[in-house]
Amino acid sequence: MNTLVYLIPIALFLGGLGLFAFLWSLKSGQYDDLEGAGWRVLDDQDDRPKP
Repeated sequence: MNTLVYLIPIALFLGGLGLFAFLWSLKSGQYDDLEGAGWRVLDDQDDRPKP
């Protein structure tokens, strides 16, 4: 029973930290371009002139 006194606040703190990180990522625009990263992987950049 004594371990619950420690585990519940730790679980609430980690849950709040995860929620804060998720909301921060939404605000900073991490999810604005969901398809761009996938297309950048396929782009071989052959259209750029070589120096």
